[in-house]
Parts: sequence; C-alpha cells; structure tokens
Amino acid sequence: MSTIVLATLNARYLHASLGLRYLAANMGELEQDTEIMEFILQHRPEEIVEALLAAKPRIIGFGVYIWNVTEITRVVALLKSVAPQITVVLGGPEVSYECNEQEIVRLADYVITGWGDISFAQLCRELLQQRPQAQKIIAGIQPKLSEIELPYALYSDHDIAHRTLYVEASRGCPFKCEFCLSSLDKTALAFDLDRFLDEMDKLYQRGARQFKFVDRTFNLNIKTGVRILEFFLERLDDQLFVHFEVIPDHLPEQLKALIVKFPAGSLQFEVGIQTLNPEVQALISRKQDTAKTEENLRWLRQESHAHVHVDLIIGLPGEDVASIANGFDRLVALKQQEIQVGVLKRLRGTPIIRHTEAYAMRYTPYPPYTILATDRIDFATMQRLARFARYWDLVGNSQRFPQALELLLGESPFARFLTFSDWIYSTTRQTHQIPLHRLFDLLFNGLTTALAVPAEKARAALENDFVQSGCKELPPFMKTEKDLPRKAKTGNLAKRQARLLAE
Repeated sequence: MSTIVLATLNARYLHASLGLRYLAANMGELEQDTEIMEFILQHRPEEIVEALLAAKPRIIGFGVYIWNVTEITRVVALLKSVAPQITVVLGGPEVSYECNEQEIVRLADYVITGWGDISFAQLCRELLQQRPQAQKIIAGIQPKLSEIELPYALYSDHDIAHRTLYVEASRGCPFKCEFCLSSLDKTALAFDLDRFLDEMDKLYQRGARQFKFVDRTFNLNIKTGVRILEFFLERLDDQLFVHFEVIPDHLPEQLKALIVKFPAGSLQFEVGIQTLNPEVQALISRKQDTAKTEENLRWLRQESHAHVHVDLIIGLPGEDVASIANGFDRLVALKQQEIQVGVLKRLRGTPIIRHTEAYAMRYTPYPPYTILATDRIDFATMQRLARFARYWDLVGNSQRFPQALELLLGESPFARFLTFSDWIYSTTRQTHQIPLHRLFDLLFNGLTTALAVPAEKARAALENDFVQSGCKELPPFMKTEKDLPRKAKTGNLAKRQARLLAE
C-alpha cells in the first residue's frame, strides 16, 4: 500500500525515468510512503489504472512528456471515472506551458510547472494535512542544486542490470535554439562535481556499466568534462558504455587527448547539428561555427573510436529541400556512423512559435505537434521527407548495409536516397513493420530498378551485408532453386482421388 504513487509511461522498458526518481528522492519523510510505478506506451490504459489502484494511493503524480501525453490523458480520464477521490498531480515539460489548452490539465487536480523536485513533496504534505491549494496551476520552485537530493540510489539492482541509467552532471543550457525547451533556461547549472562523481562511483561499484548523460552541454565546461572523462577512463573495462551530448564546435585539445584513449564501443557522442545553413541558424537563434563543427566531426571520425550520432532537423523556418539536401550530403561526406534525420516538433512553450505566420508553419494539432508544411516545403513534400527520415533510419543508421549503402548513395546521397525512398513507399505503402529479410529484397529491387545499379553489383554487395547482418531468413533475391519450396507431386494423388470417387 502506498500513500503516494509516482508514475509515467516510458517509450520502452529499457528506459528508466530519472525524473520520477528525483521526485522520490526528495520526498523527505514521505519517501517511505511513496512508490514509483513505470509503464510503457504499449500498456493498455485499463491495465495501468488497475495496477495503480491496486497500490491504493491517495495521490498519484504523473510525469507528462510529448511522447506520452496522449496515453496519460486516457489514464487520467479513466482514473477520474472510477476513482475520483484520488488526487491527480501532473508535472513535466508537456504540461508546464500552454496549460489552459490541454484536456489532461482539465481532468487533473493540480499541475506543477517547471521544476518539481521540491514542490511536489510540499504539495503532497499540504494535501495529506487536508490543506488543499487554492490554485490548480502551481509554479515549481527552482532550488539551488545543492538542496536537491540526488536520485541514483533509487536505481534498483534490476535497473542496473537491464536498463539504461540516465544521469546528469548539470541542468539547463546557455544557448537559445528556438526549437528546444532549453532555450528558456537562463544558463546551465552544475551539480557539485565531487558529490556527483561519488554517486557515479557507487553505481559503478554496484555493477552499472551503461551511463547516459542527459546534460544538454556536456563539454561546455572543459574542466568538468575532463574530470568526468578521467573518471570513466580509470574504470574502463570491456562493458563500459558512456553517452554524452556535445556542443559540435567546442572540442579543445584537453578533451581530444582523453577521447582518443577510449576503445571502440565505450564512448558515444550525440552531436546536434540541426542545420548547416547559416541563415537558418541565425533565424532560430542558433550559434554554431559550421567550419569548426565539420572539422571536429572529421577529427572524431578519423582519430577516435567514439561512435558519433549527428542530428538534422527537417522543417525549420526558412529552410527548403535544397538546403536540407546540402546539409545531409555534407554529413554523409564526413562519414558519420549515424545521421538522425528528425522532423521538427513544436514543443509547447518554445520560441519557434514566433515564426508560425511569417513562414506559414503548420503543425499537427495533436501530439507530437509535427511540422506538416512551411512556405518552403508543401505538405506532400514534407510527407516524402518524413518517409525519407524513416527509411534512412532503417537502412542508413542500422549499420547492416555498409556495402549496399555505398551503391545506394553514390555521389548525390540525398537525391538518390530520396529516389529510393519514393520507390520503396510506392512499392510497399509501408514505413513500419518491414522484416529484415524483406528489407534486403527491397534494397536489391530498389537498387536495380529505381537507381539502375547493375544486378550483379547489387547482389554482391547485399550478399556480403547479409552474411554480417544476423538475418536468418534468406531474402527472395538470394534464393536458388534448392531454397525454393518443392512443388507437390499431384499426379498419383489425382489418380487415387479418381479411383475413390469411382468406388
């Protein structure tokens, strides 16, 4: 039985909610009466409500994000229908802005906007003392980071063994990129580094080997970055994996000297490029030295073993298809391991809304508020680009098709892959649930028909990729006569049937 339940829906079971663990760690005397309950998007709302009610809580706090708001709205609606006596409190970025427009806010009892680390516990104390708040929307208090209890002890042994552990050495971001909620931050704030690294050591001693930093600007403070990299180098083993999000044009020699010491498979960098068009960068208040960025990406690829994941965004104001193509082709030329092509989402509260009318930006009216069209890219073209992004993720980022990808991209990567993307969609009318063996076959047919690659050349590349892929089922283009199902011999069967009918 729990007086208070903290709940959210994660995208996948592999994810463990850092936000809920922060709230639980800061409940003070109420922590022993607080339970964390995590679900995934695939769970039915009825199943979630049943599990929540089994804990018999008086208060349920939900962490609400752009990816789970639709599902949590259904859960809250069900809760208010079958157990209206339970107080529902919402928090998280999706309900921290434009609150009055949202159905989930109407259904809930309270909403804490912004930082909830301290404010949620305070609200719970008042509610349990029968002192309800007069205001439904409560602005979260932003305490000093030294006043916040760190949550890492609340990762269970099961979490450590089976899930991604999210950690943060800092909060906030000094940059003002208008598509990002961090543009609302005044600056980046750092946790006490000794205290933070002590918590990381405790996790490591418990067996943690996968650490995903959620800091927006890991390499903003070089001294901090150096100490963190040194910390992990001292504990380096064949299981360690550390993920950082880095500023692309800020990679001084002190960091480079440490980065090169990490072996393959131990270090991953997520590099937010978003656009290489300087005019678009200026329009969305993004400061980025493009030449330095490309230089750093080239260095990472050629001199280090780090796995580099770069991000591009489709649909930014002022950017047309030619500009997107130019940026994509330049990144392909830099031979990055992953190029994540994302489609712009209008996060609630972000300043990018100021461009809506001037650039005819139209979004889906429901989460995740995806861009549908701009004055430079019409709806039909935006749909083609969204499919491009999806197929690129399946083919280009999967690491399964290295030889075929060279044939696929050629000297004009964006144009050729868009041709392939249009072909595969016209052939299948699918962007999801494409089995791997079928994807191999589609690649063969797309290369030889849509892109006029000689069949033997395409076959040789794909056969080599297939051997390394782990795919167990042969794609049709690789099957020989002996692999095809044999036709049933019907002659004798027909004679027996005729004889039986005669009898």
